[in-house]
Amino acid sequence: MRKWENRLKKVEQLAESFQLNPLTSRYKPRLWPCQPSSIWKLFPRQSMAISFTQSCKEAVHIFALEKEDTPQGQRIYLVTSYTELWHYYRTYTQSLMHCYEVIPEGAVCKLYFDLEFHKPSNPAADGRAMVSSLIQYVCDKLMEVYGIKCSSKDVLNLDSSTAEKFSRHLIFILQNAAFKDNVHVGRFIHAILQPVLSPPKSSGLLNAGMNSGAENGEIRVHDVPEEKSDELAEGPQKKKCKKDEADLSFLRVKNKDGQDCLFVDLGVYTKNRNFRLYKSSKVGKNAAFTVADDNKFTAKPEKGGSVEESVFLASLVCNVSFTGQKILSWDTPEMKESKTLGTHSQQGSAQIPDLISGYLSSPHQDVDNFVLTLVKKDGIQGSIRHWNYFASEQRIVYDIAKYRWCENVERFHKSNNIMIVADLKEEVWYQKCHDPNCKNFRSTSYPLPREICVSYLLALDDEDQAYLMDDCGNIELSQTPEQTPRSTVHPEKDSADVWEDAQNDQDFLESLEDFEENSGEISDQLLLKCMADFDSK
Repeated sequence: MRKWENRLKKVEQLAESFQLNPLTSRYKPRLWPCQPSSIWKLFPRQSMAISFTQSCKEAVHIFALEKEDTPQGQRIYLVTSYTELWHYYRTYTQSLMHCYEVIPEGAVCKLYFDLEFHKPSNPAADGRAMVSSLIQYVCDKLMEVYGIKCSSKDVLNLDSSTAEKFSRHLIFILQNAAFKDNVHVGRFIHAILQPVLSPPKSSGLLNAGMNSGAENGEIRVHDVPEEKSDELAEGPQKKKCKKDEADLSFLRVKNKDGQDCLFVDLGVYTKNRNFRLYKSSKVGKNAAFTVADDNKFTAKPEKGGSVEESVFLASLVCNVSFTGQKILSWDTPEMKESKTLGTHSQQGSAQIPDLISGYLSSPHQDVDNFVLTLVKKDGIQGSIRHWNYFASEQRIVYDIAKYRWCENVERFHKSNNIMIVADLKEEVWYQKCHDPNCKNFRSTSYPLPREICVSYLLALDDEDQAYLMDDCGNIELSQTPEQTPRSTVHPEKDSADVWEDAQNDQDFLESLEDFEENSGEISDQLLLKCMADFDSK
């Protein structure tokens, strides 16, 4: 009996040791061997999905789902990778037919438009011609303001029109250029549409100064103050404004109530915006976005991929790579005058000095503070000139001012500034450089402080999911009010509870000792037979 007890104790000790120090992470299935572990988590609130995304080391993104049998406007938030979403998106068309990309606050993104008008209220409107004219106008302005050349061949044109409503999405896939975030996209669009939004005197917004950086630098444009707009409206500028206004008259349409409105929806440039995906429709509607008949953009499939998948990836507004991008921005006069920044409006009133990109802290304020400690030392007061957040790769690129130490040359550069790159997925930071001689240099990677790594601050598991999707693609609540808080979707976890129940273990030992005292030693053969009978049930 003693021998059996000692063996059982050793097993229990080993089990506890493996629970505290697992040999490897919990197995997660893969779509194919070369793909990273699968992540597929559903959350009832967007804030929970954002928190999990920031804590996840995989390249994951947030999508919003609508279900037919839920109250109108209620959405479920899915966190997964682009590859995994596409795999199930084309398989479970019923469950995932109302899907939206969540455009994270502060994330570098593509230039995009949401266009629509009510057909019965605008019988003379030619939607295709209006789209073509708008694309040409925007391309002209991109060249005029930023020096970026593009055409309709660089614009993915998606259509979800019905007999009652004309509806398009335009996504500009610019060569090695993207906007700082969708707020800057909105400012740029407001500025170039000024002739049709307000009287000519305010249309001097495009007479702006701009400067450009090196790799991953910003091309920044500042609005002309209002008091100067009267001067700009005189002479040739006034004639130009009148011409612009006449050219943009096609953007004025009427809504279904007969009121004047704009062909371009200016309300889709807010933080954490939900933007409907290619092949998705709205709840209660049967009009999914497809490639428009007059689309001129040609998607280039990656090796082993399909044309449809390449269109899907191109349509994602935040699918922007970190490498080699010129970051476009548009600042307002009020922001230009600001010297210090407050944090996000939802985060108290404390101020962080020296953050002038967007005049707000980045989505990761703790990382901002840490970067400042790297450039404020040895008597040098370095600062963060601006930052750019690449949500698709979970990187924040900080352009540094007043601190030019370069690890490559092991000294301070005389004029060119450096960059600090924080890789939130790998939880490391490294230095890059604007100097031409250090163009391809990347310093050693150093770990980010443990206390600012979100993975150490958040430990979400499957129980935090209010919804789960089964093998048939059905999305259901993971638990009902009658159930205990522990989810019963994963039976392996329920079986593990038995091993964790100390009272059951004690009762089992007492029963075993009582049996052996009265009936003699239990043979190994009998124990094996009992185990076999148990496993067969």
